Amino acid sequence: MTKTAFIGLGVMGGPMAGHLAKAGHQVTVYNRTAGKAENWVKEHGGESAPTPAQAAGGAEIVCACVGNDNDLRSVVYGDDGILAGMKKGAIFVDHTTASATVAREIDAKARGLGLGFLDGPVSGGQAGAEEGQLTVMVGGQQKDFDAAEPVIGTYAKAVTLLGPAGAGQLTKMVNQICFAGLVQGLSEGIAFARAAGLDANKAIDVISKGAAQSWQMDNRAATMIEDKFDFGFAVEWMRKDLGIALTEARDNGAMLPASAVVDQFYAEIMAMGGGRWDTSSLIRLLTRKG
Repeated sequence: MTKTAFIGLGVMGGPMAGHLAKAGHQVTVYNRTAGKAENWVKEHGGESAPTPAQAAGGAEIVCACVGNDNDLRSVVYGDDGILAGMKKGAIFVDHTTASATVAREIDAKARGLGLGFLDGPVSGGQAGAEEGQLTVMVGGQQKDFDAAEPVIGTYAKAVTLLGPAGAGQLTKMVNQICFAGLVQGLSEGIAFARAAGLDANKAIDVISKGAAQSWQMDNRAATMIEDKFDFGFAVEWMRKDLGIALTEARDNGAMLPASAVVDQFYAEIMAMGGGRWDTSSLIRLLTRKG
């Protein structure tokens, strides 16, 4: 049993923390909305704390999963922040999808305090979090990774160290860049099949046996054809992630023309009121009337 803390109990963090408790780890949680933390404790046991610092106090591994760079800084710094509560030698594992810049910043501050730090954004969505089947992309030092990997493994199917601090966030950007292109391609394929008079379900079924196959095709094509978009990762969060990748690309010189276009398509989806639709809703731009 490892004494742990989990900061942020949203659709991802809540289930992830639940897997820690289920595996027998001692878990103290913090959430900005205290009632959510209290409900989590009623369901999973453990304890809740009124501040991130108090949640982190005495923990060997402290995990966080919040919204963006600013949210992350708000729970990490200050007298009530995570770093203020951690004991020397403890490791902070951040699962927020954020910038590589903030990951390197927190790493430097943590190491100055004698703490370990890993940036570990995840892929797999809400279903992956609930089923303990996330993929975790990690940046940091090997010794911290080796110590934290068994704990992370309670909610992950794959945990990989990719380089120094920031490498996890950069790899998540690669994931979202590839993801954006796949969803747009699948949207165009389905729209074309319909326009050509094909049975879209049959067309997708047969091509899914060949080179066009993807997770998106296997898991979202049918619901896209049915015009259902209440599954998985929300458009507003995808725009946040693509914004991070596009900003990083401006700094490192990478060319992301398709990602930039898809980002604007998602902006149109949001203008249609689809901020909370899942990312496969891109097809609505191709099938809307008028």
